[in-house]
Amino acid sequence: MSPTAVGSTNGHLDSFTLPAQGEVKVHATAKRSPEGGLIQVESESTVYEEDGIRAKFVDRGAAVTKGPDGRLKVTKTENAYEFYTKSKVGRVGLLLVGIGGNNGTTVMATHLANKHNISWHTKNGIQQPNYIGSLVRASTIRLGVNPETGKDVHVPISEMLPMVHPNDFVIGGWDISGVELDQAMARAQVLDWDLQRQLVPHMAGIKPMPSIYYPDFIAANQADRADNLIPGDDKQAHLERIRADIRSFKETNSLDNLVVLWTANTERYADIIPGINDTAENLLAAVKSSHDEVSPSTIFAIASILEGVAFINGSPQNTFVPGCIELAEKHKTFIGGDDFKSGQTKVKSVLAEFLVNAGIKPLSISSYNHLGNNDGKNLSSQRQFRSKEISKSSVVDDMVAANALLFKPAEELTKETGEVHKKGEHPDHIVVIKHVPAVGDSKRAIDEYYSELLMGGRNVMNIFNECEDSLLATPLIFDLAILAELLTRITYRREGEAEFQPLYSVLSLLSYMLKAPLVKPGTDVVNSLSRQRNGLEMFLKACLGLENQGDLLLSSRVW
Repeated sequence: MSPTAVGSTNGHLDSFTLPAQGEVKVHATAKRSPEGGLIQVESESTVYEEDGIRAKFVDRGAAVTKGPDGRLKVTKTENAYEFYTKSKVGRVGLLLVGIGGNNGTTVMATHLANKHNISWHTKNGIQQPNYIGSLVRASTIRLGVNPETGKDVHVPISEMLPMVHPNDFVIGGWDISGVELDQAMARAQVLDWDLQRQLVPHMAGIKPMPSIYYPDFIAANQADRADNLIPGDDKQAHLERIRADIRSFKETNSLDNLVVLWTANTERYADIIPGINDTAENLLAAVKSSHDEVSPSTIFAIASILEGVAFINGSPQNTFVPGCIELAEKHKTFIGGDDFKSGQTKVKSVLAEFLVNAGIKPLSISSYNHLGNNDGKNLSSQRQFRSKEISKSSVVDDMVAANALLFKPAEELTKETGEVHKKGEHPDHIVVIKHVPAVGDSKRAIDEYYSELLMGGRNVMNIFNECEDSLLATPLIFDLAILAELLTRITYRREGEAEFQPLYSVLSLLSYMLKAPLVKPGTDVVNSLSRQRNGLEMFLKACLGLENQGDLLLSSRVW
């Protein structure tokens, strides 16, 4: 299949009264970094070498233990690390599973519009292409303080370390629908007509690579789109075909690095079966035997792992069965997931944290959605909806568990009732998703937060949110790909160790963009949006040898 733009077509293509090409401005979110980068850290702990950045960092924390009398003993901890970030980004590919869907075509269209600086007419005037909604490209990080003015200095997250510019991705992918991308873009009905018109010469002729279709894993109503399939029922053959596609795409486009990302239909949950998908060895054997519980997304994940490229799951199903995680660990390949966190869930993680941190007790959270795109159509099937329900329902767990004053822990409930409780007190939480074709990609989300106040009082908060689903998801796809690629170039060693090694295979640093973050087995999931962002910011600073600069602002609080 063809990568990104084909031919030499440029500019606005019969754009009526748009400004001349030389006068078109580049949106701030699409601008490139200055030569040599924007930031230079001057410190003995940070060294800029020809091929990378070497930085020493001390991770300071606290170990807390409870004594027999119930008192807490706190011990300061310090762990010294050295990070090395390769500064050469190189040529980076992005392969999307589901490139012919609403998200996939919007990613390609956004990439091409920015790459060729294509502006277009809307009813509100002329619109510039941009990357608004991207954490990496459209938000900033507090770097420090200007000593002359005393004011904070903020820089785009994209300037912290060398990162691939989204205009530079070489994009391709697979889809069970063989419609060329210009027609798939029109079918999606996401973008303005005048932009689509100008993108047709760039997207016509780009056809997705054939994909895997196992009808049992997605809704039956998707069968009419399934006309571009890898033939047969042999899952081992399917795995080898996907691996060959990855190798071919990398070789054909002379890529230095590659990220594979699932943005296709939500699958049903796969059953976790001892001897089938519980270990890496058993999972590979299950693929060879074409076992029913090996899903398409897991096939793509295995193929990516075996080819040594990062794989990100943007849907809620359990792609990363235990055997898949173990396989990634063995090959020291990066995986991340699950499920894009674009609208309602992102707001929920913020509001739930606000309520609990304010000492207000949420008693119930009721969430209703309806949307009309193909994602909504697929989710109208109960087994696929169940995958989404699970990913949405866990978003407040860690915030509730952090406040034992409001929510009784499992041990306390067990002691009170005499019955074993595996989970502590928790708000009632329901999620409803309905398919309403008329509204298309414009998703409606309604949330009710019912909480307990002082002296038995009650509070009700209702939020109505209307948003373009794919226009929220697309920036997350760019963020996930940019950050995943960056993390492949970062290695570390602990104090006293001779060799650098890659980060752990599960990229929990991507949690900000994901509803149900995949984390290292045995560690707690962090759903708090502020903690997820702080964790990413602190890591980027650590790679520059910068100590954490929070909001203590001590200089403003002392004489």
